[in-house]
Amino acid sequence: YLVMQLVSGGELFDRIVEKGFYTERDASQLIHQILDAVKYLHDMGIVHRDLKPENLLYYSMDEDSKIMISDFGLSKIEGAGSVMSTACGTPGYVAPEVLAQKPYSKAVDCWSIGVISYILLCGYPPFYDENDAKLFEQILKAEYEFDSPYWDDISDSAKDFICHLMEKDPLKRYTCEQALQHPWICGDTALDKNIHESVSAQIKKNFAKSKWKQAFNATAVVRHMRRLQLGTSLEGPSQITPTIGLKLCHSENFLAPGTIFSI
Repeated sequence: YLVMQLVSGGELFDRIVEKGFYTERDASQLIHQILDAVKYLHDMGIVHRDLKPENLLYYSMDEDSKIMISDFGLSKIEGAGSVMSTACGTPGYVAPEVLAQKPYSKAVDCWSIGVISYILLCGYPPFYDENDAKLFEQILKAEYEFDSPYWDDISDSAKDFICHLMEKDPLKRYTCEQALQHPWICGDTALDKNIHESVSAQIKKNFAKSKWKQAFNATAVVRHMRRLQLGTSLEGPSQITPTIGLKLCHSENFLAPGTIFSI
């Protein structure tokens, strides 16, 4: 028998859209919870490798419900001398070093938190293209902007926070511990201006349920990734899962798929 926790509060984006009032401070508090949880995971030697809004669930329908991190199907437990280099994750959230086929570390999770923070403040992703090759090129170069008018009312502190997490060089990228010390998270620089109308409109436009749940054709993904030379790694043969986004992974040392970690 497997005894699992019931998570009934729904997905993060649904809750934001349903709100009538949503601010930078709300986003800051959400990211604070995520950073706390991922820091704990990292301290335990666990790298999630697929952090994205769809994997952030509310524990209950209560207004003050905590956020839960779910879907540990691609997670890996770091071992002595082990090297992570498998191309895995979801397009749009994966770190540049993963796409570059370089050995990578838990810093890939911090990059993903930066992408999530970006989306929580504007409602659209920092990297997007219908063509995956062009999307990956944007990510590899860490090319993103704070577009007007969507970012006009967002604080410089929030932008600075995101820039430290979405840093191309993983050695310069903030760790969870460093991010938790940023004034936007632990200070009072997050603004209280209501940004709900703009953010919710963009979320509904860019993250419709039909898009979240759209399954990728596994054969097409394999063929495409071979063209991009991302189909092999030091960890062993890659395996494709026809699921949300792109998931290339080696099955060794994963936590159980569907595991939910409480923040």
